[in-house]
Amino acid sequence: MSKILILFHSNDGNTGKMADFVAEGAKQIEGAEIRCLSVDDASHEDLTWCDGIALGSPTNYGTVSHQMKMWWDKLPPEGWGKSDGKIGCAFSSGGAWGGGQELTCMTLLTILMNYGFLTFGVTDYVDKQFSPHYGSICAGEPREEKVKESCRRLGRRLAEWVSTLHHGNKHHHPLEQDYDRFKYLG
Repeated sequence: MSKILILFHSNDGNTGKMADFVAEGAKQIEGAEIRCLSVDDASHEDLTWCDGIALGSPTNYGTVSHQMKMWWDKLPPEGWGKSDGKIGCAFSSGGAWGGGQELTCMTLLTILMNYGFLTFGVTDYVDKQFSPHYGSICAGEPREEKVKESCRRLGRRLAEWVSTLHHGNKHHHPLEQDYDRFKYLG
């Protein structure tokens, strides 16, 4: 069973809605157990429990929210080094396109790397000129289908990698999937 944690902070609900779509995507892979939790509800035990994590934060002044940063800052030191080899990815919502969401995703990935997570981006194009390369991003509420699909694909890819790398299920490797990964490329 692949254990997937979707950990997020949401100021006005938009990043939380993205988290729900990430969870939908992760559930597409058989054997995935999902916990979708706000930083207000999650604990260090949730981090210990998971094999993979999708980390989401609103973009506040071009970076992660202080609530997300504080959650990581307050982790107990005895957890340090115990996430080595777990899989991680990121997502972010901002007030407008070009508001720094990709920078926020890169910061979230950096946080995960510092805790030993192996991080990834998604090479797929989920719509014309739209790809979650550095993580799924959104401007405002995730209303457009391409944004929802980006979140789903991120969650699915996380579950695929966890199933493949942690549990040896080669049939879940992204290159073994039958969905069109590059329909919108070019």
